[in-house]
Order: sequence, then structure tokens, then C-alpha cells
Amino acid sequence: MKLYVGNLSEQIVEDDLQNLFSPHGELVSVSIVKDRYSGSSRGFGFIEFESQSAGNSAISKFNGHALKGVKIKVNAASEKKHSGRAKNW
Repeated sequence: MKLYVGNLSEQIVEDDLQNLFSPHGELVSVSIVKDRYSGSSRGFGFIEFESQSAGNSAISKFNGHALKGVKIKVNAASEKKHSGRAKNW
């Protein structure tokens, strides 16, 4: 199950998320989305658990949890929606 983790401070790194979430189930991947030009965090990331039950448990436990002084948002990730419009380059 893939989770969206939002409202991340710039001080949070992927190891912080891995350490927070790994006790609740087997992690498949951990990533923080970064700006392609500056390399700084865009304030959100994704955690993928091997099982849906571990993901649901993590949502219940960590949505609203304070991480490095900031309350994070955790919910099930949704598929990226494409606009279907062609780009005019």
C-alpha cells in the first residue's frame, strides 16, 4: 500500500521517515519529492508498505503526528491524474 506523507519540514530526510514507519511493517520504498532545480524538499513524500494492513495502521498512528516539530499528514496515495491535454511546445 502506498501512502502520501505531507507537510514535511525541509529538515526531514528519507531516513527519518524510514525510522518512523518501519516498526509498523515491511517497507518497499521511501521517497521525499525534491525540486528538480534546487534539490530541496517539496514538502511531501511517499511510503510504500508491503501489506495494506500495515499501511492502514500507519495512517491511523501517524496522521497528525509531530515530526521534528511539524504535524505531518498521512493518507493513502491516489493515482496521479493526467489532464489528457497535449502540450504545445
